[in-house]
Amino acid sequence: MALYSHSSVLALIVFLSLTSVHMSFAARQLLQIAGSPPLPTLPIIPAIPKATLPPLPAIPTLPTAVLPPLPATSLPTLPTIPATLPMPTLPPLPSTQIPSLPNPTLPTMPTIPTIIPSIPSIPTTLPNIPEMQKNMSTKSEFIKKQTQICVY
Repeated sequence: MALYSHSSVLALIVFLSLTSVHMSFAARQLLQIAGSPPLPTLPIIPAIPKATLPPLPAIPTLPTAVLPPLPATSLPTLPTIPATLPMPTLPPLPSTQIPSLPNPTLPTMPTIPTIIPSIPSIPTTLPNIPEMQKNMSTKSEFIKKQTQICVY
């Protein structure tokens, strides 16, 4: 499905590029034709007269509001604060002793081995397979014969 969508996108791009080439060739050919008829003259658009608006009316003067006078009552005085405030008395702390809890015994830590075990060796050679040796010998003989034919 992905291959189909990629090929359709590629086909669309190729189609659009070829279409634009043909369009540009056609436009160039139309521009190069010598005997083309002259363009018709455009009609003259008459000027639109400007609208004359009447002047705006004058803003009337609004009456000024007369506010009644505020009453002349005085504010009450604030009470005076003394220079030093009395210190509050706190109740005494309890004198009972808190019993001490016994320390829990911690579990013993396991011992960490200090000797690192050796890594087993990985075999680097493949064991011989009898069937494979037989096929290899026939292939090598075939290759030798081919090289002898090419040399002569």
